[in-house]
Amino acid sequence: MITEAIDFRYLLIENYKKLKINENELATIFVIDHLIGQGNPFVTSDLLSLKMSLDVKEIDKILAKLITKGFFEYKTVGKKTVASLEPLKQKLYREFQIFLSKEEEEKSSKRISEELDNVYINFEKLLNRPLSPVEVSKIHEWISYGYSDKLIIDALKEAISRGKKTLRSVDKILLSWSQRDDLESEGHTPLNSEWDKNLEETIRIAKIPWVKKDDD
Repeated sequence: MITEAIDFRYLLIENYKKLKINENELATIFVIDHLIGQGNPFVTSDLLSLKMSLDVKEIDKILAKLITKGFFEYKTVGKKTVASLEPLKQKLYREFQIFLSKEEEEKSSKRISEELDNVYINFEKLLNRPLSPVEVSKIHEWISYGYSDKLIIDALKEAISRGKKTLRSVDKILLSWSQRDDLESEGHTPLNSEWDKNLEETIRIAKIPWVKKDDD
């Protein structure tokens, strides 16, 4: 997963305030992660105190808070009890995924808004009039279907060159272009594929000797 390729410590620094982790807890988490990485699976307050300026009692309280918050746990692996920051890591990865999702939505929303504005401006210029609410809705529908702003504008220009200035004409052109692209990319459409199938069946039936020669 892409999130697991991101440095856990980076995510922690970026999100610890949001997760309501104070600086003493943050330092303790970093030392826990360091000790586990150094091959110390069972991390205790006594072991942490050897690396930290906090006393054992204070570290005990911090560990209890981290466990209560769901950031730290002791779990049994085989016959051994080990310390784990996996709950915290999973929370941080989820936060990062949410961030990426929101960022993608914002980019998509901005792109759609820019494309819509471009279509509106060009349509009003080419039609030499303001667009009606129904026309605005139709353009938004085209964008949502995945038609690019350039393709939609080109379709209007094509319609105008044919002497038609309605969005219905533009809609038909977009549909015909879409079907043409499907035909070029796949070599068939559902319609002509069915036609070919029916033709093959007709030829097969025509070749069947329905009357035996002995019956002549």
